[in-house]
Amino acid sequence: MAHDDFATEPHRGLDRHLPEGETILWQGQPRAWDLACAAMSLRWVIGYFLLLAAWRGIALGGTEGLEAGLRAVSWYLVAGALTCGIILLGAWVFARTTVYTITSSRVVMRIGAALTVSLNLPYKWIARADLALAKNGSGSIHLDLKGETRFSYLVLWPHVRPWQMRRPQPTLRAIPDARKVAAILGAAAEARVGEITSDLGTDDAAMPAPAGAVAAE
Repeated sequence: MAHDDFATEPHRGLDRHLPEGETILWQGQPRAWDLACAAMSLRWVIGYFLLLAAWRGIALGGTEGLEAGLRAVSWYLVAGALTCGIILLGAWVFARTTVYTITSSRVVMRIGAALTVSLNLPYKWIARADLALAKNGSGSIHLDLKGETRFSYLVLWPHVRPWQMRRPQPTLRAIPDARKVAAILGAAAEARVGEITSDLGTDDAAMPAPAGAVAAE
């Protein structure tokens, strides 16, 4: 029987109703192919198996004959296809169960395939945001958090900046039209900073990532 695990969400990707005055500016999720390439090294895996197949095929073909070389190539190509299929399936599952939300007050990340986690990141927690663009226009937005705010690298993966294990950075990973999304995030954060500064009556308010902090890597 079909069952929607997220049917109880009051808003898609959000575990509770929005507070009064808060609005959703953008929602999206990773693109499975881009996630497989960016987070799971799919292109490297494809290249590895192709090189391995070519090397073994040439080596065995030269010593044991053409038939042995072709058998070796076929075996490695099949193994590579199965491995890539598993990676793509995993990326599809991660993409399907993920929703990134940018509101006027925060960034929300509903992530997790087996165990769903919802991260709420108010702009006052965010020191800066870095945009990493791919050639096809997709990309990732890495969120560098202030102070002692920390999340587990393993809990965040693959929605985390690669190799930043000491200070894991939650990441909106492999999203289409990433430059446009970064602009939305920057404008929302800058507007929110202005509100906080006005409320506090001081220039020492915590500064989230302004539009200018979103830059290509």
